[in-house]
Amino acid sequence: MLILLIAILVSAAFALASFVGAPYVPILRRDSEALLGLAGLQPGQTLIDLGSGDGRLLRAAAARGIHCVGYEINPIMVLISKVVCWRYRRLITIRLADFWKADLPPADVIYVFLLPKYMTKLDHHLTSQVHQPTRLISYAFEIPGRPTVAGNNNTFVYEYAPAKAGLKN
Repeated sequence: MLILLIAILVSAAFALASFVGAPYVPILRRDSEALLGLAGLQPGQTLIDLGSGDGRLLRAAAARGIHCVGYEINPIMVLISKVVCWRYRRLITIRLADFWKADLPPADVIYVFLLPKYMTKLDHHLTSQVHQPTRLISYAFEIPGRPTVAGNNNTFVYEYAPAKAGLKN
C-alpha cells in the first residue's frame, strides 16, 4: 500500500509540471552547450531557467561562472537538482515555485522549454517581468508574432526590454 501511495505522489508531481508548462524532458549536453553559446553569457552574468528540472543546464552554466536561478514546480526534481548542483551552490539557486506566480529577479538570459500552447502566455508574462534588457531562449517552440534575434534549428532567441523604461517589447 505504501509503495502505491509513493507511486501516486511521484506521478502527481510529474503530472503537475505537465499541466502548468511542460513535462520533464532533460536537455542533452550538446544542446545545452549550443544554447549557452547562443546566450553569450559571461562569468558573473545571470541565467534564469524556468522549469529547471534536474539542473543540467544550471550546472553547465555554473561551470562557466554564470549565476543561475532555477524555478521548478516538481518537488522531486528540486530535491534531485539540489543534490546534483551542490558543487555549484554558490552560483546556483533552485526555487520550488511556480514561475507563473513568482516575481522574477533581474537576469541577462531566461531559458524555457514550454509547450506551444503556453508561449503567448509566456510572452505576456515576461513583458511585465523583465527588469533590464533580457534575452529569452526558447528550446523547440517559437513565440507566435515575436521576431527572433538569433537561433538555430531548435532554439529561438528573443529580446525583451523593461516596459517601465519606455522601450517597446
